[in-house]
Amino acid sequence: MAELIKIYEENPSPKEIEKVVKVLKNGGLVIYPTDTVYGLGCDITNNAALEKIAQIKGVKLEKSNFSFIVADLSNLSEYASIDNQNFKILKRNLPGPYTFILPGSNSLPSVFKKKKTVGIRVPNNNICRALVTALGNPIVSTSIKDEDEVLEYTTDPELIAEKWEKLVDVVIDGGYGDNVASSVIDLSEGDPEILREGKGDVDIF
Repeated sequence: MAELIKIYEENPSPKEIEKVVKVLKNGGLVIYPTDTVYGLGCDITNNAALEKIAQIKGVKLEKSNFSFIVADLSNLSEYASIDNQNFKILKRNLPGPYTFILPGSNSLPSVFKKKKTVGIRVPNNNICRALVTALGNPIVSTSIKDEDEVLEYTTDPELIAEKWEKLVDVVIDGGYGDNVASSVIDLSEGDPEILREGKGDVDIF
């Protein structure tokens, strides 16, 4: 049964954050708020947890398009290859409601070695950035947004916990979520290409 943990975005409790990080380090799955929709995530270094998420989403892990949630751009080169032009674009727009597709680096975790590109997110949400910082490495994430579901099931943390209670270990209640996903911008082949128009303004690219 999933535990519902209340954390306030204005001032995330280090004690509550550490409680969730312990679950992540033990291979648990966590649903948490972002600056867009709620996300389902796990520790990038835990292969068993990664397989669980892939199974829930009905995809093969090596072919999945999960995003990597990072706290800032400081250790980005561990996961993506980035030139000066793309770094400027990321620095200008992050934290924010964007997923940027970048060429994968040579030091990706083994399960992602064959991926030519990775999706990078730095959400403008104190809770998930505090989680990643305390964890010490990215959270691999996918949104729980489902076009066919009743709106409240993807925005109300209590209803999310009710729906996902047998599939995840923790649901963070960070208040009502959004129902608009991030904008996806592909920077892997030169000029920015808009793959999905979401919450982030795409007219700037």
